[in-house]
Amino acid sequence: MIIFPAIDLKQGRCVRLEQGDMDRATIFNEDPADQARSFSEQGFSHLHIIDLDGAFAGEPVNRAAVEAIVKATPAKTQLGGGIRTMETIDMWIERGISRVILGTVAVEDPDLVRAAAKKHPGKVAVGIDARNGLVATKGWAEETNVRVTDLAKSFEDAGVAAIIYTDINRDGAMQGPNIDATAELAHAVSIPVIASGGVSSIEDLIALRDCGAALDGAISGRALYDGAIDLAQALSVLNA
Repeated sequence: MIIFPAIDLKQGRCVRLEQGDMDRATIFNEDPADQARSFSEQGFSHLHIIDLDGAFAGEPVNRAAVEAIVKATPAKTQLGGGIRTMETIDMWIERGISRVILGTVAVEDPDLVRAAAKKHPGKVAVGIDARNGLVATKGWAEETNVRVTDLAKSFEDAGVAAIIYTDINRDGAMQGPNIDATAELAHAVSIPVIASGGVSSIEDLIALRDCGAALDGAISGRALYDGAIDLAQALSVLNA
């Protein structure tokens, strides 16, 4: 199980939001590339990057910061936020992003997800962000009537590399992930699932590891910035 440090970008800076609220942002680093180097030097092999402004705008906004991160570290990078056209998908992959995350378009234009997964095998993930089991889109600002498991199952034959599941109510709240919902999703589909939202302690990682479903990874942000999760201990736990 891979642990992905989260680098969320807002106005060119590295921040963490609480429960997806753009007005409740804590700045952790003015230089995202420096933060990426720090994570890489600590031994993290993967990074999870979100262009928060792009998620609201519907197109890339923090492009310079993302490109700086890619140049600064050898870590594999997955990027979401404002990726809603094939041209944008192509652009990011050409610029070295290892995997793009499609969220809003997974609901609004599922055919694009299928076409992208076919064009870029292994490089397209579906981001499913939810409140109370229902999918939210456009930077979590709009809620739908689509259930998480229904959306995930609709991509079973699409060839997507992973599903990144975020419980919005847990994100940035340091209250632990939604273990039951994550395990339920992982059991419902054959697509690898990455857990996100509320991963704030070694105990949370252990709970995800032992949830009864084979998860591909876990994303953590605030806990890594605050030092609540120790890297060496986390790697030991996940490889146990």
